[in-house]
Amino acid sequence: MDLGQPDTNLVSELLLTAQYKSSIERYSTILNMVLEGVSLGEILHSLVLLIEAQKVGTRASVLLLSDDGKRLLSGAAPNLPSEYNDAINGVAIGPNVGSCGTAAHLQQRVIVEDIETDPNWIDYKSLPLEAGLRACWSEPIFDTDNRILGTFAMYYDTIKSPTEQDLHLIQEAARLASLAIERSRGLHLQRLSSKIFENLPIALVITNEQNAVLSANPSFIKSTTLYDCNNKTFDIKAYLQSSDQDLIDELFTFIHRGHSWVGELKGLKTVDDIIDIELVVTVIRDSLTQQNCYAWMITDISARKTAEKLIDFQNNYDQLTGLANRKYLFKKLQTLINQSTAVHGQSQFSLMILDLDHFKQINDSLGADNGDEVLCRVGKRLLEIIPENSLPCRIAADEFAIVLPGNQTIEKLSVFAEQVKAVIGKEIAISNELLSLSISSGFATYPNDASSAELILNCASQAMYNAKASGRNCYQFFNQDIQLEAERTAQLHFYLKKAISQNEFELYYQPIVDPISGKIIKAEALLRWSHDGKFISPDLFIPIAEQSGLIVEIGEWVKTQAVMTAIELKKRNLIIPLSINVSTLEFWSGDLQKRFLQYFDTVLETLSIDVFPYEMITLEITESLMMKQQSEVCEVLSLLRKRGIQISIDDFGTGYSSLSYLVNFPVDQIKIDKSFIQKLETDSRHNALVEAIVSMSNALDLTVVAEGVETQSQLDFVNHLNIPAVQGYFFYKPMPKADFLNLMLLN
Repeated sequence: MDLGQPDTNLVSELLLTAQYKSSIERYSTILNMVLEGVSLGEILHSLVLLIEAQKVGTRASVLLLSDDGKRLLSGAAPNLPSEYNDAINGVAIGPNVGSCGTAAHLQQRVIVEDIETDPNWIDYKSLPLEAGLRACWSEPIFDTDNRILGTFAMYYDTIKSPTEQDLHLIQEAARLASLAIERSRGLHLQRLSSKIFENLPIALVITNEQNAVLSANPSFIKSTTLYDCNNKTFDIKAYLQSSDQDLIDELFTFIHRGHSWVGELKGLKTVDDIIDIELVVTVIRDSLTQQNCYAWMITDISARKTAEKLIDFQNNYDQLTGLANRKYLFKKLQTLINQSTAVHGQSQFSLMILDLDHFKQINDSLGADNGDEVLCRVGKRLLEIIPENSLPCRIAADEFAIVLPGNQTIEKLSVFAEQVKAVIGKEIAISNELLSLSISSGFATYPNDASSAELILNCASQAMYNAKASGRNCYQFFNQDIQLEAERTAQLHFYLKKAISQNEFELYYQPIVDPISGKIIKAEALLRWSHDGKFISPDLFIPIAEQSGLIVEIGEWVKTQAVMTAIELKKRNLIIPLSINVSTLEFWSGDLQKRFLQYFDTVLETLSIDVFPYEMITLEITESLMMKQQSEVCEVLSLLRKRGIQISIDDFGTGYSSLSYLVNFPVDQIKIDKSFIQKLETDSRHNALVEAIVSMSNALDLTVVAEGVETQSQLDFVNHLNIPAVQGYFFYKPMPKADFLNLMLLN
């Protein structure tokens, strides 16, 4: 061996060892910076300098892929001219977009030895050449899932080809950049998640199978005194001990099987403070201990539950007397009828309607406040004498009702009527006045007098009116004379059957406006019937149409006419959606639901149109529709919503208003019933109720329409609540189609 000549194998081995050590140092440097929380920009800056130090003459850069995956953004290039960096920042990736744009597009290394002649730079070469750059090698940066993150490039001021060591170096640089980007983003996300966990307004605690608390955010620590901070344990069963036991059993059955659970329970804030909570439990498998952990997310919904109870009370009970209201009465009657049907008509019940005689005189002479006090006293006196299981209601201003379950003979009802007369007739001291009250009342019995809730109420009311006509301070039973009125109703039904064929129906349109600008943004189609030159009130013929089933055919006629109007508006470039009222009876059975849905397909052929104007149609349903056959109706309305039709709840607040129905039902809009709007000026409680409805609607992302706005003060209140749409006589009355179309052309 010639000791004067170096051993080339040894030299190569030493060089490789030095390169390996340098590589380890670079990895260590970058990893330490990541773990220390140094910003990504600083890390990439240091990486570029480390690579440049490894190979003299190199000027390196890192470009990062934009969030949309279409452009490259500056990451770090400390030794490239700032003019060049500014010029390429945001360059779109693609073929022949320089070395980096092409590398990111092809997701493979691009080596350009001579920028001036290489086709990848043909449209961009002036930028690097003016900066004194002649060669550029670019390596794509990938994450662990092989998705592109950006590029690492090495520039030279001479035409240059890479050696094997150069290729190794640029590949290593790309790997280091990938490490820096992924770890930095991961740690950033971890820190962000930790901040979110710490600042989450919802209580969140993570426990293991031994109830040991693995992590708890400040909201949880503040939410209950049952958390043992010293031992870091949380007895969830003790926390939930006031909840329904069946729900608790269901909860633990679910999570012990590895399933998540969501529900509403009771939680102990303190030993003496029970709150309503929404609980979401997620099961997490700990890969280290091979045990299940549980994430308990606890939301205090006490305020919401209180609001629900308030809204439920306001919708089902009279605010003045605390008795059930008219809507709850209908619900009770329907329940009794359903029970009777279930036992083949064997169950009976009676309904008593009571109306105070000359109550208007009391109100006028003593004032509304004293009149209200009289009504409250009457309500309390009724509660003193009503039989067990009966239901007392206040269904109108001075009108009350009592539901009497069971088989009630005329003799029993007569005795009860006399008892009511006696107790109500006792003198009442009001505002230093002694008042002697009297009542007129009427009775009807199911199923002898009527077969539906509406008719039984009508029969009892007619009997009460007969009592008033007989001199007041007495009671009457539904009888043959009242039957004559039923026959007149039958006659109205007869004419109603011919109304469509004889073109007696007409649609009027009442505009719905923006309350600020007065601009018409929508309109409601309202059915009018003119027979023998006289308009017949919808309040008279709609119940008859519903009872007889004619409402289905009439409903289809209404929808067809409204669609024709919508098409005319659209042809005139007037995109004014039209609201159409839908009767509950149109959804009464599965066949009717199918017919309702199929109508929208068949009407295309009927009207010879190619496209149905779904976006211009809103269906107004009643709250009772949400109560009946909910899943089937929900499916029909959901299909129509997918086609573009909107769903509105008409007269909201007068029926069975429930948050659960609003959340689960396909609803876009709520129309606040005009009765609330029209009482804003006389009863401050209606202000609070309307505010609650608007607030609830906004929380559920539902639009709101205020019906029945007739005065400036009502409009001012609506504007105060930022209600976006108004309907009422203050702006427009319902009008014939021709007048409506002319109005729209001028609007």
